[in-house]
Amino acid sequence: MESYQMPTSSDLAVSICAMNIFSRFGPGILVTAAFIGPGTITTASAAGANFGFALLWALVFSIIATIVLQEMSARLGLVTRAGLAEAMRTSFHSRLFGRLSVLLIVVAVGFGNAAYEAGNIAGAALAITSVSDIGRGSAALTLGALSGLLLASGRYRVLEITLIALVLTMSTVFIVTAVMVAPAMGDLISSLLRPTMPRGSTLTVIALIGTTVVPYNLFLHANAVREKWDDNVPLEDALSQSRWDTGLSIGLGGLITLAILATAATAFFNTGMEFGGQSMAVQLEPLLGSTAKYVFALGLFAGGLTSAITAPLAAAYAVCGALGWPQGLDNDRFKLVWGAVLLSGTVFATLGTKPLTAILYAQVANGLLLPFVAVFLLVVMNRRELLGEYCNGPLANALGVLVVLVTAGLGLVKIFGVFGLL
Repeated sequence: MESYQMPTSSDLAVSICAMNIFSRFGPGILVTAAFIGPGTITTASAAGANFGFALLWALVFSIIATIVLQEMSARLGLVTRAGLAEAMRTSFHSRLFGRLSVLLIVVAVGFGNAAYEAGNIAGAALAITSVSDIGRGSAALTLGALSGLLLASGRYRVLEITLIALVLTMSTVFIVTAVMVAPAMGDLISSLLRPTMPRGSTLTVIALIGTTVVPYNLFLHANAVREKWDDNVPLEDALSQSRWDTGLSIGLGGLITLAILATAATAFFNTGMEFGGQSMAVQLEPLLGSTAKYVFALGLFAGGLTSAITAPLAAAYAVCGALGWPQGLDNDRFKLVWGAVLLSGTVFATLGTKPLTAILYAQVANGLLLPFVAVFLLVVMNRRELLGEYCNGPLANALGVLVVLVTAGLGLVKIFGVFGLL
């Protein structure tokens, strides 16, 4: 009989370290789970396959911008104990601007998330159909039902644990694969030091930013921090833990996105191999061989499910906050909003659009919406009567303005290009 061996001190140290790292994850992982979905996998793969490492600078900018804006959103939620939508609704003395902010939230976030949800479910359905004989419509309906069951559980902790597990599963696969393909460090560094926009890459750059700096995550984060740190936690402790959580979670998301871009660049760029929905799994073959398509499908399914959960949740927080309705997973109006977003997304995904096209254009829409939401956030974060000593300082404002200028500039470039003005 094999005897039981007591764990060594090094084993205990590793276990304690792992538990400490795991405990760092909180509401920030909801943000990561929201943007690491079919949109990120598809957009980052397309960026790497079509342009190599040339757009790596856009990814780095996106991660920095996400951390900056999400930190503001989380700080707002912890200091005021209110969501971003509520703060926007009450921040303007002018009735016109107040109503415009409510309209922006309801239309852009509420109805916009319905379209975005269709891309989430269509992308995850693509994963199912790529490895089985299940039809696209049946796969979409199954995903919609599963997402609805998780949201209907009404338990924040259940959602958080589920999303952490799914995100960490995806992380392991893509990061290990990126290490195995060993992209040239010289190319990576060169693309960062000399940012370029190859011909035809504007749409991809906007999509890459839109899939990372997701506007609805700002509404989600401000509400989620209140679930994690209640009034009994000292504010300074909550802010410190929230910043760790935000940096760690979004940093992990950036690492995953970098790994996806790098593996796609190595597998497709200048190789003559055609890139498409059915060939994306090729980038995992260095690690997984013939099983690559199944594991890639699992990652795409996990990403679709995480985003399919968080998009309706964020829409519900945003719309209910804007309209002054009660917020909470067990509230009937709250359930009505997330249910409407989930149902519409499921219906559109079931009726069918080309998954890759739907996903890519959903990210572009996010990128074009971002400057408007970021401006509203900056206005709110500079209200000293609301935030007191925790309002934005010069550095936070400078970084916020930079995000607005870059994203607005890219949007204008694309719009001018559409009308033949560039």
